[in-house]
Formats: sequence, structure tokens, C-alpha cells
Amino acid sequence: MVQAIININENEDKILNMVKASQGLKNKSEAVSFIIKKFEEESFEPELRPEYVEKIRKIEKQGKFKEYKNFEDLRRNTEHA
Repeated sequence: MVQAIININENEDKILNMVKASQGLKNKSEAVSFIIKKFEEESFEPELRPEYVEKIRKIEKQGKFKEYKNFEDLRRNTEHA
């Protein structure tokens, strides 16, 4: 575990305390971890460009995708392609 000393202003401290209280966390360290996890979930999910999503939807409608029941079927199909 890494320890860090951070400088935050009074308003940021109040927000940290509100997060701590609203989530039932034991200390500010848990509140910081909670905020980081929320940021990670929201920020690092790749967003697809709308034109790419549209392209995939068109391909799905044309039936160019093939479903496989297991990896062995996929392997058999791709080895003989």
C-alpha cells in the first residue's frame, strides 16, 4: 500500500467528508479510494465513435456475423479459412 500526503482546500475537505458520510466509509482514505474508483469506471471506459456503432449495426443487419457455441468450433472454422 502506498501512503501519500495530499494538500486539499477546505471545500475539497468538506466534499471528502460528505462522500465518507454518504457512503458509510470509515475514513477519508476510503473516501479517496471510492472517488478514484468512480472516476476510473466513468473515464476509462472507451467510447465508440457514433459512425463506428452505426457501421457495426449495419453489419449485424446484413448477417455477416457468425455465432459459435464454443472455442473448438471457432478454431475449426478459422483454421480452414
